[in-house]
Amino acid sequence: MVHFVGAGPGAPDLITIRGRDLIEKCDVLIYAGSLVNPELLQYAKEGCEIHNSAYLNLDEVIDIMKKADAEGKTVVRLHTGDPSIYGAIREQMDELNRLGIEFDDTPGVSSFCGAAAALNLEYTLPGVSQSVIITRMEGRTKVPEKESVEALASHDSTMVFFLSAGNIEGLANKLMEAGRPAETPCAIVYKATWPDEKKIVCTLRDAAQMAEKEGISKTALIIVGDVVEAGNYEKSKLYDKDFETEYRKAHGDK
Repeated sequence: MVHFVGAGPGAPDLITIRGRDLIEKCDVLIYAGSLVNPELLQYAKEGCEIHNSAYLNLDEVIDIMKKADAEGKTVVRLHTGDPSIYGAIREQMDELNRLGIEFDDTPGVSSFCGAAAALNLEYTLPGVSQSVIITRMEGRTKVPEKESVEALASHDSTMVFFLSAGNIEGLANKLMEAGRPAETPCAIVYKATWPDEKKIVCTLRDAAQMAEKEGISKTALIIVGDVVEAGNYEKSKLYDKDFETEYRKAHGDK
């Protein structure tokens, strides 16, 4: 059996209880060493076989899983954040299906949630933004044309960019060329929830300069939108005393 597990954004106590329990019981642990906090390895039992997938290709990862399964061992495949976001899990699952090896998936806290927590930020403020676009800049991995930075920027929604910290200047320029004002609020969060976390709140115009000043060129999320520094927003109807719900009567001014 192979268990895909989300490690969370970084802090070892932000893994789910289920994820931690699976690590404690597994016989073989394959973790994304370039991003997963190594402190999580302390949950592995004595004698657990541990592999760092940063040094492995897909075939090598599958071979480890195949061998472990043949020996009746339990495997945890530990991915950073939540495996469903830029985790490259589909290709692994397809191979396991082909081999007849059972697997399941345990979600994790994504780094975009960790970044919001670091900033005490709400992504979906009424009257400001009710949509969040999670995307990335095109690099060596291509992006569909309809999902280009310019195309998505036209929605004027909150945007969260993964895997784009290596070219913040290029990202900011693309967004501004697409019509986002240079003064649009922007946040850069480096290693959210880790001990060496850094967070910058700035504007699109200043984002690249601020990131360079702090030495940030990887392992960071870029958040773009008015929610970063929202001063004017509408209060939620959910807790409005004049708004009736299934659980609460409207009180008006009484």
